[in-house]
Amino acid sequence: MAPPPTVTSTSAADLWRRVRGPLGFLLALTVIAVVLSLGSRPYPQGDLDPDSPVPEGARALAEVLRERGGEVTIARDTAEAVESLGPGTVLILTQSHRLLPEELDRLAAAPGDRLLVQPTTAALEALAPGVAVSGRVEAGTLSPRCGLPAARAAGPADAGGELYAVEEGLACYPAPEGAALVRSSGDGGTVTVLGTGAPLRNSHLDREGNAALALNLVGGRDVVWLHPDVPVAEGDATLWELLPQGIRLSVWPLAFALALLALWRGRRLGPLVAERLPVVVRASETTEGRAGLYAARRARDRAAAALRAGFLDRVRPLLGLNAASTPQATAEALAERTGESPDRLLVLLYGDPADEGGDPHSVDDAALVRLADELDRIEGSLR
Repeated sequence: MAPPPTVTSTSAADLWRRVRGPLGFLLALTVIAVVLSLGSRPYPQGDLDPDSPVPEGARALAEVLRERGGEVTIARDTAEAVESLGPGTVLILTQSHRLLPEELDRLAAAPGDRLLVQPTTAALEALAPGVAVSGRVEAGTLSPRCGLPAARAAGPADAGGELYAVEEGLACYPAPEGAALVRSSGDGGTVTVLGTGAPLRNSHLDREGNAALALNLVGGRDVVWLHPDVPVAEGDATLWELLPQGIRLSVWPLAFALALLALWRGRRLGPLVAERLPVVVRASETTEGRAGLYAARRARDRAAAALRAGFLDRVRPLLGLNAASTPQATAEALAERTGESPDRLLVLLYGDPADEGGDPHSVDDAALVRLADELDRIEGSLR
């Protein structure tokens, strides 16, 4: 009878067959996500940005203006806007606080009508002379109540915001302190000032008469929408220049206070303190070391004083004297024991105070050696 066939286990191959499907699916998802991320571009998020689809943006109004047959040019800087402006165009200016005074002057010299949305005081002075801010009203719906056809056809709109007063022109959407929309005529064309950007935003365009008001103010003309980018700081500045002025002014008083504190708390060096050496050093080594220091500095006077002090410390007990004994008494007691002259011993042990040239025993190395020999001879005669 033939034996049964042997079944070989192929665990690795079975495992691969089980996982290759899920792995392929995950790999395909990863590739798709990478491709989509490379091709995607984040939308602008700025307020009243004509390219932004967010609620605060104004892309919906820009698309409606294009659908009505007008050309909408979106400019991000003043040079681009001035180049696109002409007699039959209307400039929509938002975020005017990002413009420099010289940029406002360039816009003022350009042709065409202007629609200024909540402009700054500097923008009003340059682009809408005769218009001034007179107050503010809370956001809400206002009625036109004026003779401007664009406002009367639109009806009530979300016009609450800044209020203005105009010397010569039309004032619409009035409130107790002024009007939310004013129009005046200038040399280059009409200037319309709107105190809020709510009627132009995506989130408010379909409310009340907002869309009709925006479209009527443009009037089917080509639009140059200037939405300036945030200005980028240029130039080199040091870290010191970037610090606030208050911090810079406080540096010097702080430095002066720290200096006074250091002087107050600083410790002066006191007298030397004798301590026992941690090792045993032979007397000859310390003597040679000190002598080397004296020789290096040519301090013969200090060396002579050290020789005499050592001699007197050893001799006074033999004479029955102490450290309080006067030089004269020491010389006389030593003269009685050795037979030497007291005056010579006084000069030998203490120097000659009458000699203006200094100590005769430390004028040179030879004199210092003679002093040492004399002291050794006298000390030897006492023993």
